[in-house]
Amino acid sequence: MLKKNDIGPQAYRDAMAHFAGHVHVVTTDGPAGRRGATVIAACSVSDTPPTVLVCLNRENPKNEPFVKNGKFALNTLASHQEPLSIGFSGITGLPVEERFALGEWDVISTGAPTLKGALAVFDCELFDTKDLATHRVLFGKVTGLRIGDNLRPLIYHDRAYRAL
Repeated sequence: MLKKNDIGPQAYRDAMAHFAGHVHVVTTDGPAGRRGATVIAACSVSDTPPTVLVCLNRENPKNEPFVKNGKFALNTLASHQEPLSIGFSGITGLPVEERFALGEWDVISTGAPTLKGALAVFDCELFDTKDLATHRVLFGKVTGLRIGDNLRPLIYHDRAYRAL
């Protein structure tokens, strides 16, 4: 018989530190305000229709604009964009205006800020959300796309930034 063990939050975080993830900045703008956050928990759901998902901490009230605006852009970072990732991570305490001043932005289709020079940008209309534990999963239909230069991606692994 298999034996289950108790998995505490710290043990889980320690195991997840061995999970390498691509670093992104997810952004939104609209009536509920402008917001951006660094995320690793993002991925493709489908190519028909083009759909991505992003996981955000739902216990942070600053993340409400993503849902209220009904749109977001997933900006995939290159290795040289680590300072931008740090600025949007929240650890520096930068206000919204200073975070966005770290990059050059435009818009594609939804009006969400899109990062010029990102490896890829997925501009999305939010069509569904799912709350689970501490996080909210945003599902976005990709309505705009930009493919940047094929540079080295920024990866997060073992609690540190890495370049692939």
